[in-house]
Amino acid sequence: MIKKAEAFIHTLIIVSVLSFTLESSPNLNESIRKGLNILEIFILVVFTLEYGLRLYYSKPKSRYFFSFYGILDLCAILPFYLNLGFGFQSLRIVRLFRLFKLTRFSKVLKKYGLVLYQVKDDLFVFLTVSITTVYLSAVGIYYCEREAQPEHFGSIIDALWWAVVTLTTIGYGDAYPITPMGKLFTTVVAIVGIAIIAIPTGIIVSAFSRLNA
Repeated sequence: MIKKAEAFIHTLIIVSVLSFTLESSPNLNESIRKGLNILEIFILVVFTLEYGLRLYYSKPKSRYFFSFYGILDLCAILPFYLNLGFGFQSLRIVRLFRLFKLTRFSKVLKKYGLVLYQVKDDLFVFLTVSITTVYLSAVGIYYCEREAQPEHFGSIIDALWWAVVTLTTIGYGDAYPITPMGKLFTTVVAIVGIAIIAIPTGIIVSAFSRLNA
């Protein structure tokens, strides 16, 4: 019975996200839009009942109310009531929080969450190093290209966009170096970017290996 209820909630979450996606279409038939609104109300009623029951049976109630899943469940239903009472249409996007409810029913996602928790300190160090590298890269390209391309590298703030795009190896091509020094510096930054992308992958894979050992 519990597994069937979980599967039902799981299905409603996916349906809700699909409904949210369809609603964004400006050419959506009005009858379909009304149908989606009725579907959303039904899903909301189910999620509200789920939240109420979990809160009712939680001992103490504050334990669930302030827990990660308690806050997540509240975010899944709150936008509708705020929109109903105050007309906050922009809060409808918060409905996407429902996707995170899937983590409650997925053993794989729970394991992934456990792994991330175990390596949180390593990931924090990596994040700090990454932010520092982005900033230093922006400073470097600023001094290399500011005179040649003031429209793209007129300030360190402008150069930050280039640094992020280059270090993540995306390379949109909207801003690129034209001076010899800038090209050399970009080559170094691109190589560093490849290493930076590989580091968190190695950390997480290693943690998974230890967990499954």
